[in-house]
Amino acid sequence: MDVVVVDDHPLFSRGLELLLPPESDGRVRVVATTDDASAGAALVLRHHADVAVVDLHMPPPGGTRAIAAIRRADPMVRIVALSGLAEADAALEALRAGASGFLPKTASPEVLVRPLLAVLDGWSVIPESLLRQLLDDAAPTADQGIAAQLTADDRRLWRLVAAGTSTVDIATTLHVSERTVKRLVANLLRQLKVATRVEAAALAGRVGLGEDGAG
Repeated sequence: MDVVVVDDHPLFSRGLELLLPPESDGRVRVVATTDDASAGAALVLRHHADVAVVDLHMPPPGGTRAIAAIRRADPMVRIVALSGLAEADAALEALRAGASGFLPKTASPEVLVRPLLAVLDGWSVIPESLLRQLLDDAAPTADQGIAAQLTADDRRLWRLVAAGTSTVDIATTLHVSERTVKRLVANLLRQLKVATRVEAAALAGRVGLGEDGAG
């Protein structure tokens, strides 16, 4: 897995560059780093990166805009936002911008390896305490008509996504290719008007997906 790091702290970037490969048994390597938020998208494209690790708290244009720019440049790349502060608002901002996960910068490289691999496999990652806060803070009056507008197949896929099912397992369940699953999930997220699987799962809980027992 090739990773681009967008962070304005050289020591942190260098630490990831040196420590991620041995901690991941060579499965993860940092192919490029930059301290310029506006350069992230170009680096991702140039190196065909699988994952971009982006610090949220960077000088203008800032980490959130960097995430959005990377997502526009390469919709298939996975993005993990990092922050020195475990703030629900910052996590939500990153997820809405297109991040696939949010992790505190206090996490050591050996702890980061597993989330990075999970993100590459199609999972969204976020500390449990922040996820619970996001769910608690979610508006209880979410649009109940969303589920009704979806087909039975869409609702089935939504349930799988909300359950945290991996791309591989969804492909097996639906008897389609992983590429097809990624396309179907992207289309579902557009219909739900959310940016990530985490938000789709939160929305499923708010609208009571599955309570009617439908497919």
